[in-house]
Amino acid sequence: MAVSKATGLKAPTLVAMLLVAGLFVLGVHGADIETAAKVIAADGQVSVLRNGELWVLSPDGLVRVGETIVTGPQGYARLQISDGSTFDVYPSSRVVFRANPGNLRDLLEVFLGNVKVHIQTYGGRPNHYRVHSPTAVIAVRGTTFEVGVEDDTVTSVTVDEGLVEVTHRLLPGKPVSLLPGQSLRVFPNAALAASRIDKTSIAIRVANAARDALYTLPRIGGGRTPSGSPGGGVPTDTGAPPPPPPQPTDKSAPAPPPPGSR
Repeated sequence: MAVSKATGLKAPTLVAMLLVAGLFVLGVHGADIETAAKVIAADGQVSVLRNGELWVLSPDGLVRVGETIVTGPQGYARLQISDGSTFDVYPSSRVVFRANPGNLRDLLEVFLGNVKVHIQTYGGRPNHYRVHSPTAVIAVRGTTFEVGVEDDTVTSVTVDEGLVEVTHRLLPGKPVSLLPGQSLRVFPNAALAASRIDKTSIAIRVANAARDALYTLPRIGGGRTPSGSPGGGVPTDTGAPPPPPPQPTDKSAPAPPPPGSR
């Protein structure tokens, strides 16, 4: 039986060890994909902060546990996790995906900007995730809701469908439940008991619907995407903001005259 001179191991033993190592790598890679978020639409300035560098995000790219999604003034991205749930990240946002590796139910940490989350349901019951901000913890009990964080860390929560429970992250107190059409602003120095639950006005709903149409309809299935290869592409630099998005072609410009018309 052949014996490797380099390792002193018999050939069957060496082959078995290599197979086990390969299966281990595949298992780790599969687990990584299972816990990651896949980009299904991206436009404008959309990057992921990975190992201290900004990498361009393109459709089919992955955002892994603990990585930060950064969008510029015209950036937008929609991402999907393994159970089919999705979240949209709107312009000028900074969001950490699964910032707590010890509990993957902690879905997002929104430091700045706006996100819209749609939680997939099974058997009529949604998966229970949490979204965090500097001032609030939003426990998902429904399907679709929005979270916005302002520069002063004030957090706005609006429910489109289902139910969410909002808890103040900095001050003690009971959680507040929000139903469809209701919204709540959470201030860093005010308990939830002092916050008023508002009904989302028709004007705001129309504005949000127009925003969603603007950022989603032209992009999903053929919209413009930043350059770069799936999975991150080439790092834009070591800390500078991403490049501006490409400008759309001006289709209103007149066509050139046919040859010989001059």
